[in-house]
Amino acid sequence: MKQKKNIGIEVDLPKEKCDDKHCPFHGEIKVRGRTFVGTVIKKSIHKTLLVEWSRPYYIPKYERYEKRRTRVKVHNPKCIDAKIGDKVMIGETRPISKTKNFVVIKIEK
Repeated sequence: MKQKKNIGIEVDLPKEKCDDKHCPFHGEIKVRGRTFVGTVIKKSIHKTLLVEWSRPYYIPKYERYEKRRTRVKVHNPKCIDAKIGDKVMIGETRPISKTKNFVVIKIEK
């Protein structure tokens, strides 16, 4: 059985260790607020991912739904290290930079 750290969500600890101060498992950042599941579509050198998920949006005039997407920049800790195409769970944190307010919690199967 894997050890668990209380980050606010019931998830297992990653197998690897890291010294990232913005890691919810090994650093000092806390996860609070909203959580989402999305797909990684872009990876940056600076521990940043672009995660996207789609949602239905209702148009009253036509009484139909259209597909809209949401894209957010997410911090990618070294111990998790998600790749392009992975389905990841992300959680809201305090602002890490100007545009990053989310961190990767785990990679979904």
